[in-house]
Amino acid sequence: MLLEGSCHCGAVTFSLTSLHPYPYQRCYCSICRKTQGGGGYAINLGGDADSLKVRGRKQISIYHARMKAPGDRRFHASSAERHFCSQCGTALWLFSPEWPELIHPFASAIDTPLPVPPEHTHLMLGSKAPWVEVSVRPGDQQFEEYPEESIAQWHERLGLVSP
Repeated sequence: MLLEGSCHCGAVTFSLTSLHPYPYQRCYCSICRKTQGGGGYAINLGGDADSLKVRGRKQISIYHARMKAPGDRRFHASSAERHFCSQCGTALWLFSPEWPELIHPFASAIDTPLPVPPEHTHLMLGSKAPWVEVSVRPGDQQFEEYPEESIAQWHERLGLVSP
């Protein structure tokens, strides 16, 4: 499926192909919550990094989240790159050098109509803000941290891989 996205002000537009376009993962970590500003969570999709086309690349800034492991005193910069529009602040996609073949666009930046997921995976609930109410439907899964099932595996398990 071809995904087309943009920032709020229109300075950046992008497209990429995705075999895994269902917006099913709701991440409640503090990084997603604070950089996305959504309902207490953010939703990432999976896309093919080689297919990414960007207009307005000069308007993109990159944020490396500050991370601190339990018990550590010092913060370190995450290797993951959160791309956002430097003009309006829209979060666009995440790239991690651990998986160079993937781009994880934020569903909130996608303009293409996305399919409705039959179930949701709520992850990083251990980092959820106290004010956030998790709306769990039958079939939804919940995890204090990360599930072992990848975005690709979730789509494959449910027979939802896009041509």
